[in-house]
Amino acid sequence: MFTIGDFAAFGQVSARMLRHYDALGLLRPAVVDAATGYRFYSADQFSRLNRIVALKDLGFSLQQVAQIVDAKLSAEELRGMLRLRQAQLEDELARSAARLTSVEARLRLIEREGHMPTDDVVLKNIAPTRVAELSAISPSYDGADIGPVLQPLFGQLFERLGAAGLHPCGSPVAYYEDAENETIRVHAAVPVETGTAADVDITELPALNAATIVHQGDMMEADRSMQTLARWIEDNGYRSQGYAREVTVQFDPDNPANWVHEFQIAVTKPS
Repeated sequence: MFTIGDFAAFGQVSARMLRHYDALGLLRPAVVDAATGYRFYSADQFSRLNRIVALKDLGFSLQQVAQIVDAKLSAEELRGMLRLRQAQLEDELARSAARLTSVEARLRLIEREGHMPTDDVVLKNIAPTRVAELSAISPSYDGADIGPVLQPLFGQLFERLGAAGLHPCGSPVAYYEDAENETIRVHAAVPVETGTAADVDITELPALNAATIVHQGDMMEADRSMQTLARWIEDNGYRSQGYAREVTVQFDPDNPANWVHEFQIAVTKPS
């Protein structure tokens, strides 16, 4: 027989943990001295302790461990638990690998530029959004061409929504698509919950797995933020898809320096 201290030392667990296993009914002592309350364990209990420790190391909860060691599960149920745990560990590995890639990319950026960047890129899952929108053609994707097309569109959009009694329920969004002859279709959109309005298109922006960055200041200076976003996408092993969405977080008609936009660009991880 082993005292609780000796049994804990041989099993490489703490005496406190053995008391916890006892309280749960997971591993009870072979003998408890009626006078002193001292716990004693037998040598053949090491195999059960080792199995408990091994299953805990696999990430199973103590409740699951109890079901397994007491043979309360069928072989198929046990296979199902192990497959689920396998999937969880694979997901954790993928997440850790992504974090490692991000850390390495940040280190390269610091080494390249000599300082910690202040414009942080964040991966987000953007939910589908029902929007009212107007669109028009811009000669190119250049900011000097986009601005004169986009700003009147938003003015018309809000005017028509107001006339129809529709109220926006989110921040304005601009997004872009290729059109004929290398022109760009510019979309001015705003989230709405229900209803329709004359001469306004109602559509749903699809969900995005997006790399995002917050741009502060005039949109004529958007290139600096887009360049940061593009470097991050490349450094972290992603591939961009299409043009960025531009979500207006703050708009000051009197001072473009106070504007705040979030750029969202869809990304995928090449297999």
